[in-house]
Amino acid sequence: MKAMVLCAGLGTRLRPLTNRWPKPAMPLLAGPLFRYSLATLHHAGVTKVGINTHHLPEVMEAVARAEAGELVVAHETGEIQGTGGGIRGLAHFLRDDDFVVLNGDVLFSVDLRPVIAAHRQSGAAATMVLLPMPEGETYNAVELDAEQHVRRIAGKGPGGAKLTNWHFTGVHVMTPAVFDFMAPSGAEDINRDVYIRMLEKGLTVRGHVLPSKDVYWSDLGTPQRYAATHQHLLFGQVPLEPFGARSPFEGHVRGAGNFFQHPSAQVDADVKVAGPAFFGERCVVEAGVRLGAAVSIGRGARVGAGARLNRVAVLEGSVVPAGVQWADVIVSPDAVVPTV
Repeated sequence: MKAMVLCAGLGTRLRPLTNRWPKPAMPLLAGPLFRYSLATLHHAGVTKVGINTHHLPEVMEAVARAEAGELVVAHETGEIQGTGGGIRGLAHFLRDDDFVVLNGDVLFSVDLRPVIAAHRQSGAAATMVLLPMPEGETYNAVELDAEQHVRRIAGKGPGGAKLTNWHFTGVHVMTPAVFDFMAPSGAEDINRDVYIRMLEKGLTVRGHVLPSKDVYWSDLGTPQRYAATHQHLLFGQVPLEPFGARSPFEGHVRGAGNFFQHPSAQVDADVKVAGPAFFGERCVVEAGVRLGAAVSIGRGARVGAGARLNRVAVLEGSVVPAGVQWADVIVSPDAVVPTV
């Protein structure tokens, strides 16, 4: 089976961090966010993967190729094509069989094998993977009937009686039938445009509901959500099995204290860690540094002597000046971004 990871988004809510990295290329502990999408697909037996790019396309492609090796890439120039247009851009790669589509800007710890099997058995034209609506969030609802068929998306569609609201995870399983309902060119949305046309013609788009207790999902769409996901990983609240050997702690050893450390990290013996903490590949942490809870020092980053950090993600290549006292921030080479 083949898959596409959608990687063309602008990441506007995560700026200025996404001025350097497209959102799927954002560092998250041991690797870019894209690594964990790829690992989830590989865990499900999907090995042939394509992506689309638009924002910082050279950066996105380089990161994806470093993770995936063999890769099919569609560059979107000019106007961003949206999710429907993005999938259409890889029709030549995808249309020979059922395929998976993943939003590249989420961390989703899930076993997709039962989802794929249920989709194939159902005979549906497409399957949307859903979760209960997160408390306090305002995501657009996917509305299902009693047979778990999609009847409305974001208020659009044929509707029906006694519909229930669910949250879309960004994962679909599709048949090539979707290409018959796409415009020949131009930007469009797979959910609000393509699926609605399919529903109006009587095709079945199925909802596959997952119990939220069995999975972990985060869209990392704002500094606050990135920070929450970062903390959930460090505190062991994210199931790691679907990521296999490509987990966010890959290559890092659990230290005698409450931390994970790469063998190449240079951490001064005088550093004190409350933890949990993470020391990435080739990072340098100088003498007198004090780390509180949920601190990560990314690959090639440096923390100057005497700095005090609490609930801080220091992204790869960043420098924390000596003696600073920072809490609740994300540090990039270009900016220090508050998370509260």
